[in-house]
Amino acid sequence: MKQTTNSILMIRPVAFRMNEQTAVNNYYQKVLDNLLPATVNAKAQQEFDSFVEKLRAVGIDVIVVEDTLNPDTPDSIFPNNWISFHENADVVLYPMFAENRRKERREEILDILEDKGFEIENILDYTDAEQDGFFLEGTGSIVLDRANAKAYCALSPRADEELFIEFCEDLDMHPIIFEAFQTVNGERKQIYHTNVMMCIGDTFAVICSDCIDDKKERKMVLDFLKADGKEIILITEAQMNNFAGNMLEVCGSNEKRFLVMSESAHQSLTQKQIDQLEKHAQILSSSLDTIEACGGGSARCMMAEIFLPKSNI
Repeated sequence: MKQTTNSILMIRPVAFRMNEQTAVNNYYQKVLDNLLPATVNAKAQQEFDSFVEKLRAVGIDVIVVEDTLNPDTPDSIFPNNWISFHENADVVLYPMFAENRRKERREEILDILEDKGFEIENILDYTDAEQDGFFLEGTGSIVLDRANAKAYCALSPRADEELFIEFCEDLDMHPIIFEAFQTVNGERKQIYHTNVMMCIGDTFAVICSDCIDDKKERKMVLDFLKADGKEIILITEAQMNNFAGNMLEVCGSNEKRFLVMSESAHQSLTQKQIDQLEKHAQILSSSLDTIEACGGGSARCMMAEIFLPKSNI
């Protein structure tokens, strides 16, 4: 199995704003009081378009789908939470914590991908769990090491343990379960998504291990990464708060590796960390300040990787 892909799906926002339904446990979100909603959306669109341009310029196949005004989906810019695409032609649909995020699931997106030659054979749909109040938010809640058939998950209100184990059984992956925390107003609170505190590339892993308060769990996670031969690059909680954990390795033209992140993540890194990372992939960063502030997510959240096989037609 491959760990990196050349194809990604991105959703261009039409009504992006801070989502009041997700702010209850996403401590990264902020209200930009002095900006009108239309201004926030226009800034987000500018950041989105510039980001897509940079990705395409290095040969990454970016499939952009425009969001629709109805239904109201302020977080549609983060598709990796509701869908994932796999090498065996499986598509997985995930149960979402916020009710207005459930409306992001659009069947026509699968039609668009099939029209572009991607094969879809099987849909694994976990969305019924929403009715019982259980959630698992895609590659936000789960960080996949596809090549080594491992899945990492920091439990939270958006990542249910039993559902995660079921997912791992269905996809034949080994579950690695732990808890991760961040300090919010002097209190330790569960991190809402695993992908803000860790990223797994082909030959490296970026992780804020300080977030894993339980020393046994911390050692277990690091041991699994080391056993798979990953070079571990540790980041601090302050760097994580600048989205330095929210990175994704992708393939550009001629199989060239790029590590994609926001400008704020890039600027938070030390020269030593940059040198470590650039042994594995070239850093590609783009300014996502408005998206990060209002959405509480960053570069990785905006990209749903497509690993589906392509038909030879």
